[in-house]
Amino acid sequence: LPVLFKEELKDEEAQEGAAVALRCELTKGAPVQWKIGPKVLKASDKYQMRQSGTTAELLIRDLEVKDA
Repeated sequence: LPVLFKEELKDEEAQEGAAVALRCELTKGAPVQWKIGPKVLKASDKYQMRQSGTTAELLIRDLEVKDA
């Protein structure tokens, strides 16, 4: 069976310069690739990715307008 979203991303609002955490839950464990538009995000001081079982999380620090 294909991997589906059990809980999809929710819109989050935050101030520029703040941090935000985005979470999704899948129907079964699978690697998650985070993107902004066509750009694949890589772990850095700004972006932190975590995955535990079927839950994936992206933490974005020092938010900018381009992170929308």
